Amino acid sequence: MTHFSPIPPTAAPAAASARPAVEFRSVCKRYGSFTAVGGVSFAIETGTLVTLLGPSGCGKTTTLRMIAGLEQASSGSILIGGEDVTGRSAAERDVSMVFQSYALFPHMSILDNVAYGLVVGGMPKRQAAEAARAKLELVGLAGLEKRLPSELSGGQQQRVAVARAIVLEPRVLLFDEPLSNLDAKMRRRVREDIRQLQQSLKLTVVYVTHDQEEALAVSDRIIVMSGGEIAQDGSPRDLYERPASRFIADFIGDANIVPAVLDGRDGEIGRFRVGTAALALPHRGVSGGIVDLAVRPNAIRLSGGTSSEGVPGCIRYAAYLGDHMEYEVAVTLGGKEMMLFAAIPDVEAPFAVGDAVTVGFAPQGVTAIPA
Repeated sequence: MTHFSPIPPTAAPAAASARPAVEFRSVCKRYGSFTAVGGVSFAIETGTLVTLLGPSGCGKTTTLRMIAGLEQASSGSILIGGEDVTGRSAAERDVSMVFQSYALFPHMSILDNVAYGLVVGGMPKRQAAEAARAKLELVGLAGLEKRLPSELSGGQQQRVAVARAIVLEPRVLLFDEPLSNLDAKMRRRVREDIRQLQQSLKLTVVYVTHDQEEALAVSDRIIVMSGGEIAQDGSPRDLYERPASRFIADFIGDANIVPAVLDGRDGEIGRFRVGTAALALPHRGVSGGIVDLAVRPNAIRLSGGTSSEGVPGCIRYAAYLGDHMEYEVAVTLGGKEMMLFAAIPDVEAPFAVGDAVTVGFAPQGVTAIPA
């Protein structure tokens, strides 16, 4: 695996300004009667990687394009480095974008691809080539300067696109679904490289993806969008462990949404029942009675046979995935049959389809969902 070269201490920028690198103030984008982004407000601190995450059509790419100046806001204000750039063109915003397609010039060497923006901006060719060569070394492509894009792998082309963006030394670097053209193993490697580079150079990055695992892996902060609005904004751990809604719990990683009864509270801890299984965990302000819990697949515990201390179930599907088993377990909760998805590390004595089991729950990986 190729990693980015280590960054010398002098390469890091000055201490982050108190002003946000990017700020949206009640920004709205309309296309006729359709509102793609509605009244969105957020601030992105200098030197952080913030991901805009959400399903297709949620408004995340439109938001990114408004930062870049490729779309104009219908209302509200967009600030970059404390300056209002709402009415400015893309060329006047001091941002660079790494596109989903990479958009490399096929007839140019990778050195010329990286130097192109500097040359167009008026820098002498020799100076631009030196700067481009330095950035190619930074992203682990030293020695490949004369190759054409077609002679590189997908991961190497992605690095060229990154080098071409950072050689301009933008205030903000934008990534639009940057890993969608790579296979699963290469996506993991390149996302590690992007994160390492961002942290080493203290770059301000706004990153768009629909892949929850990718967002959890690279981000300082995640802004989840739904229907053109912000559904939740927080750290990866906050979103995964403390989802603010059923949508977030279901969208960020796999989760089983199960009905439970809140029997009482002891300070911040609630006493919950899932069928006959008892759980003590933070109640997060939910009221008494029937509530929803988000249960991660690895929080489910399975034992053979039936027991009064858990929920009786039946294995309906079993799959061996090397280091764990995946099961679908039919249970009855709240008077309705439902399927629970479980990830169990025991692969030595797996359950078979049709086996009767008792379902239990580990407190870690279970959270109450606020109404």
